[in-house]
Amino acid sequence: MRRRPWIVGIIPAAVLAPATYAQLPKPEDLSRQLGKLSKTPAAAAAAGSGDAKTDAAGIKEALAVGTERAVASLGRKDGYFGNAAVKILLPSSLQKVADVARLAGYQQQVDEFILSMNRAAEAAAPQAGKIFGDAIRAMTLDDVRAILTGGDTAATDFFRRKTHDPLYAAFKPVVSKKVDEVGATRAYKSMMGSYSAVPMAGKQSLDLDHYVTEKALDGLFHMVGEEEKQIRRNPAARTTDLLKSVFGK
Repeated sequence: MRRRPWIVGIIPAAVLAPATYAQLPKPEDLSRQLGKLSKTPAAAAAAGSGDAKTDAAGIKEALAVGTERAVASLGRKDGYFGNAAVKILLPSSLQKVADVARLAGYQQQVDEFILSMNRAAEAAAPQAGKIFGDAIRAMTLDDVRAILTGGDTAATDFFRRKTHDPLYAAFKPVVSKKVDEVGATRAYKSMMGSYSAVPMAGKQSLDLDHYVTEKALDGLFHMVGEEEKQIRRNPAARTTDLLKSVFGK
């Protein structure tokens, strides 16, 4: 089977429930975009010279497969907490607080605070599905061209630019609710209380909801980027016949 250029495989997948997945652009719509791109030699080289409809369907499937993996891996118990690459740790501004609390015998409070922040992020992760889908549907010809001719994380960079603000708006209410439910606020206050009880301790503060939301998004985009690289580089990541036919076995 003839191999398509590797660059096509850099596009990640949007995390989509079946209902959202069904709303993605139809293959023929993306086919028309790819047809326009192929009018220039550089675009043709990037997008491949095979059947446009198959290429378009493969791109749509790549968008679904990669991001679905990323969000599924984060939106479960220990999705953040158990992954060292995205685990939410204390901000540097509170590291002194944690060190003092540990020395004063409050290690448990520090650990509970870190765990509860990650639990809140795990609860918020599934909110990404619809927002990624909206970004795909709104993708312009210039966006497609930039992704097809970009680097290893061109699509991830596109999603970060286009979806950070709506993702933040969707994540923050969930985070705000969950930090209370899972005890993050209580654990934070407990840790801060143990710190303030120490003589000569300085005053420290943290916008907890904002911090957890931003770190959750950082982790989300990191995982989307990893999936994007896998689909581009690793044949084993192409788990369907369509992906194999478009990106090569």
